[in-house]
Amino acid sequence: MKKLLFGLTLVISTAGFVHAGDPAAGEQKAQVCAACHGGNGISTVGQWPNLAGQGERYLTKQTIDIRDGRRNVPEMTGIVDNLSDQDIRDISAFYARKSANIGQANEELAMRGRDLYRAGDLAKGIPACAACHAPNGAGNAPAAFPAVSGQHTTYAINQLKAFRSGERDNDPNSMMRIIAEKMSDSEIEAVAEYMYGLHGTNR
Repeated sequence: MKKLLFGLTLVISTAGFVHAGDPAAGEQKAQVCAACHGGNGISTVGQWPNLAGQGERYLTKQTIDIRDGRRNVPEMTGIVDNLSDQDIRDISAFYARKSANIGQANEELAMRGRDLYRAGDLAKGIPACAACHAPNGAGNAPAAFPAVSGQHTTYAINQLKAFRSGERDNDPNSMMRIIAEKMSDSEIEAVAEYMYGLHGTNR
């Protein structure tokens, strides 16, 4: 646990500077994303993530990782290949300034995920999700820790399971893989439902 917390601190303290994008330029460039992620960054399909209100640095990193093959997302193949770093920063800036989705969670299932999200599970070595993603799910934009409030449960579940299996491995210092491998399916589903019902503010 101490090693993991040290790693979290290290990532925050050593986060490099990323040039800010231009949201006005990003609005036009983001049209290529709208078919799946919605014109305002809120997807109508649960397996595709909401981008509205997401941290600019996080969106930039993930899109560059997908473009450069460090994160495998088959649905994105060919879509981001020709985007420059500046294009990606502009698109990220556009979505970061949009209002985040407000989800309505299943209360019974969400309550099972609440304690794990807020406090973690010391016995299993699982830190509180809120430590990086904030109590309201707004994330930590400067550290590139993503917002999770209002995120589709299907997408969140798929990503946590991908981290657990190692299929997704572009997390700094293996932070999410270390955490997710300790979570059961039922814990992942409950936490995802709780995050869906959180109402974070714009990052």
